[in-house]
Amino acid sequence: MGSIYNKNRVFGSGHSNPSCTRTHQIGALGLIFTTFFITRLVDQLSRSTRSTGFEYKSQTDGVAWAERGYGRQLSLKIYVYDENEIEGLKQLMYGRDGKISVDMCIKGQWATQVKIHKLLLQSRFRTRKKEEADLFFVPTYVKCVRMSGGLTDKEINQTYVKVLSQMPYFRLSGGRNHIFVFPSGGGAYLFKSWATYLNRSIILTPEGDRTDKRDTSAFNTWKDLIIPGNVDDGMTTWGTRFVEPLPLSERKHLANFLGRAQGKIGRLQLIDLSKKFPDKLESPELKFSGPDKLGRKDYFQHLRNAKFCLAPRGESSWTLRFYESFFVECVPVILSDKVELPFQNVVDYTQISIKWPSTRIGRELLEYLESIPDKEIEGMIARGREVRCLWVYSPDSEPCSAFSGILWELQRKVRQFHQSTETFWLHNGSVVNRNLMEFNKWKPPMPLP
Repeated sequence: MGSIYNKNRVFGSGHSNPSCTRTHQIGALGLIFTTFFITRLVDQLSRSTRSTGFEYKSQTDGVAWAERGYGRQLSLKIYVYDENEIEGLKQLMYGRDGKISVDMCIKGQWATQVKIHKLLLQSRFRTRKKEEADLFFVPTYVKCVRMSGGLTDKEINQTYVKVLSQMPYFRLSGGRNHIFVFPSGGGAYLFKSWATYLNRSIILTPEGDRTDKRDTSAFNTWKDLIIPGNVDDGMTTWGTRFVEPLPLSERKHLANFLGRAQGKIGRLQLIDLSKKFPDKLESPELKFSGPDKLGRKDYFQHLRNAKFCLAPRGESSWTLRFYESFFVECVPVILSDKVELPFQNVVDYTQISIKWPSTRIGRELLEYLESIPDKEIEGMIARGREVRCLWVYSPDSEPCSAFSGILWELQRKVRQFHQSTETFWLHNGSVVNRNLMEFNKWKPPMPLP
């Protein structure tokens, strides 16, 4: 203590008061410890708030949710090919006879092909100059066209190849800066030769796995994007929803599964489980065609009557039911081990959903769900209420939407430089093909790999 006291005499006021100095020292130490613990407490609370990641909507800052995983500035230029610009493109949108209408294609699970196209046409990030574009969007409605009989699988394949051969910028980058949307179950397999021609392109799809029927998946986590499925506009439009959520106390069932069995073991197990425990699990035999077909409003009225909405895999690993559950405010329970989910840079799915092993579907699952207190269920529902704006396909003028999330993800795919096996460059910076012809002189049709 003597050395400290002496330093105080040298650097202090010159007054000698050991008792006062010790008091000051004790007070200073107390202040240090108090400040330390308060700082740690504030930091822990801050981390706790950040870990949930659910500040998606801000009244003053429309990009608050995006900052957490993407950054502060969205700067992107996307060129959208016109349907009349490339021969064959209209066939991929409206069929061989041009009889497939947009109204036919903007409903159901394949509507994302139409909605993303329309939103890009209206977007402030659209450019009409190819030379300044970061990315290129190729509009096709092939899922709808195929399901409506507008083109056969063979015709789709031939038409895609024809379209791609007329795109110099596709050839320039090897397709790396070109965007294609493949909605619903088939994914990129709608284009049979995707592995040859689109293996470097950016694919937007809700489908992250198709290994149940094929040896490989068309989805590549390094270049492609998982997008939300298309939830019926009757549930996502504020003020005009088919149905509103019910209070937990008024719901008839602990859980439900609303879907067809499709011969899938997980779905068959749930249907069997519902027969053993009908008071806990609802799984009616739903009819999706004929006079007894379940209407959309009736479907959502069923869905909202449980605390938990079970989402097993069907023909593929993803299911639209996962996204629909957020709009009737039941907690989604994923029963699909290989599922891929969108926007993982900003969404912590442990806070808003449950993923249960598909190999443990049975009474144990119901007992686990029954053990969760209503207070915790309400908390998950409340956090899901904040994130569900990311499942709605609305313009980029909205502060939070599926489209905005897609744009932020696409910005991460932009490259300053593109190359392919058939592009070369010279000392003066000019890009040439194998015949040393400069890019601005390339004429379609061009050879494809």
